[in-house]
Amino acid sequence: LWGLGPPQKKEKPMESATVMKIATAVSSACHDQKKVTSCNILLPNGISANSSTVQDFSTAFYSNLYADNRYRTGKKVEVMAEDVKSVTLVMESSAEDGLEKAVQTGQHLAKGVSLTKDIVNAPHNVLNSISLADTAKRIAAESDGTITCTILGVEECEKRGMGAYLGVARGSEAEPQFIHLTYKPKSGDIKKKVGIVGKGLLFDTGGYNIKVAMMELMKFDCGGAAAVLGAARATGDIQPEGVEAHFIVAACSNMINAKALVPSDVLTASNGKTIEVLNTDAEGRLTLADALVYADKEVGCESIIELSTLTGACMISLGKKICGVWTDDDDLAKSLEDVSKVTGDKSWRMPMAKEYAESLKSKIADISNLGDRYGGAITAALFLTEFVDKKKPFAHIDIAGPVWDDKTGATGFGSKMVTEWIKRQGE
Repeated sequence: LWGLGPPQKKEKPMESATVMKIATAVSSACHDQKKVTSCNILLPNGISANSSTVQDFSTAFYSNLYADNRYRTGKKVEVMAEDVKSVTLVMESSAEDGLEKAVQTGQHLAKGVSLTKDIVNAPHNVLNSISLADTAKRIAAESDGTITCTILGVEECEKRGMGAYLGVARGSEAEPQFIHLTYKPKSGDIKKKVGIVGKGLLFDTGGYNIKVAMMELMKFDCGGAAAVLGAARATGDIQPEGVEAHFIVAACSNMINAKALVPSDVLTASNGKTIEVLNTDAEGRLTLADALVYADKEVGCESIIELSTLTGACMISLGKKICGVWTDDDDLAKSLEDVSKVTGDKSWRMPMAKEYAESLKSKIADISNLGDRYGGAITAALFLTEFVDKKKPFAHIDIAGPVWDDKTGATGFGSKMVTEWIKRQGE
């Protein structure tokens, strides 16, 4: 029995975050109370019996039952709430229609979050660019025909002039894999075409500007790609109407060998811009440059959002629970803010200070890949805007902080946010 505090005013419905906390507590109790086979949950009048509430409850309930047992054996294997066979939600207030579908939608969202966690948690000797591409193919195969998968190899990327991405990939043992998943509703009714780009560095040593701290955590540098692929999985299951969504990941690793990128190299991106590499540990933006050009020019997305574990500077600014959002488009900023509040993936809009672009100037190329010591998260965002049409709505979302929890590992951050944003584009 949980006390939820005094009843809320009728005109103020319970927030999604509160509903999710309740669901998380319930699912934890289902696990902690061994040999319990059924759970009946009576939601009081203070919680509205609508689809939104039930979806939030379902998402959080199933998400909290995640356990990564892929690398555990024997008694270390932990199955969450393994004895529970049924869970029943009982509403005190009258319920609206469609609640069963809301439960299913919550399950689909939780599956997307679980896939996101699986990708981020996976060690580099298991998950490289090739196995990530295989994951994308599996998402398409299990999408009931709503998602198609295209994988571009080195030759196809070279034909497109993706010199920035391929420059970073030179040090990778596994060949780079440029992943493109396309979702289309079965009805064929499409109101908007959107692009979602995720940073896909399967491991980041820093390259020749080698990291001197936190390298053991650098498997999470694929957190943006993980969120994007988790959202692709959920989108294929939920099948929202009215939107065509393109999920794009330029997958590789940032490693060191005789072929690897070195400081002072000049790379040419697929839009023709030349980039002087001042620091090989600012590599994510190089791979994203070609992925953004692809989403903008080749695919023709009408609006683009991009997720990446891009800068430590963002973590210093916003901590480990909140992602930063950079965009010049107020409507896009508002839509992402609204989605953030609904899904619980916390965000904060950050300044796009154009005067900071001065620090990205290169002595020999069009632009450099590194700005001054201060404002590093802002200059990273400004760098990315060089690879998207200035008139097109574009948002850079830095998820470096919330993608990882030091106690539990991968958080699954970003998957729900992206899925909900996609769904709203078709409404």
